[in-house]
Amino acid sequence: MNIKSAIPKHVAIMMDGNGRWAKRKLLPRKMGHIEGGKVLEMICASSYKLGIKYLTVYAFSTENWNRPRDEVDGIMHLFRKYLTDSIEQSVKNDMRVRVIGNREGFDKDLVNEIDKLEEATRNCKGLNFQLAVNYGGKDEIVRAVNKILLLKDRKSVISTDDFSSYLDTWEIPEPDLFIRTGGEKRLSNFMLWEMAYTEFYFTDILWPDFNEVELIKAIEDFTMRERRYGRIEE
Repeated sequence: MNIKSAIPKHVAIMMDGNGRWAKRKLLPRKMGHIEGGKVLEMICASSYKLGIKYLTVYAFSTENWNRPRDEVDGIMHLFRKYLTDSIEQSVKNDMRVRVIGNREGFDKDLVNEIDKLEEATRNCKGLNFQLAVNYGGKDEIVRAVNKILLLKDRKSVISTDDFSSYLDTWEIPEPDLFIRTGGEKRLSNFMLWEMAYTEFYFTDILWPDFNEVELIKAIEDFTMRERRYGRIEE
């Protein structure tokens, strides 16, 4: 099937299954996250090749702080390493990187590294890559409301478009396709506002085993959907 004609503009992915993948192979959980990071690099390249314009991945939720301390530390170490190591490669690949989520939970030096990466890739014209870290859909909505409440000249009535402009994702279109690996079938607090009309695709494949073939399967499934946005078929 030629999927180029109906390729989703924006794909959101929940990269689930790193820990279970490692456990099945009798490896420490951190090895699953390391392998998952390698897969993410490949999926970024595949997404750009297939014609996807925006890719957003859920890397670390506001609830993930409740995981074992050594696992959280390992994930944060990988995140720091990505921020410092990816600037040159992202610019080379013409990939714009944004980090969405609540930055108040990070140390100041980590926020500085995020700012450096975003600024270095601001003018890149290839894939738009959003990394959701310390992100929660409910938290994002609450933060947007608080921003509006602090406005001195705020309107008495606000539209959905107005509200969307205060979200972390204000610069990017809403996802067309949401992919969740690992067998679970729920949103888990991911982009609750943005995915009102997103098509969902669930797979039992654990994230470290996900690849371009599986991505194409998800896209082919998406091309078979009829998206009416509340309208009836004529």
